[in-house]
Amino acid sequence: MAKMGVIGDKDSVMLYKAVGLDVFYETDGDKANRRLHRLAREGYAVVFVTEQLYAACSDTVKEYANEAYPAIVPIPDSHGSQGAGMQALKENVEKAVGVDILFNN
Repeated sequence: MAKMGVIGDKDSVMLYKAVGLDVFYETDGDKANRRLHRLAREGYAVVFVTEQLYAACSDTVKEYANEAYPAIVPIPDSHGSQGAGMQALKENVEKAVGVDILFNN
């Protein structure tokens, strides 16, 4: 079974422990970057990251964007969504399909 983890502040990610994900409490972007690299080396298939840290880890996210693993997925934090998840979805659909089929106006 593939390993899955979540990185974020305690209030935002504590619940994920109840569903069996490995939880890592981080609030600092540099520490979150190091944690992402460590989880990639340890074979994590999916790592969920709160949107605030996702933005702070943008270089690391780009580094793994063309790799099969880990999939780094932004999630809202305890303060709500900042739109990073929807933006990532939009970019991935555009890359796969070639056009913006979700938000074309």
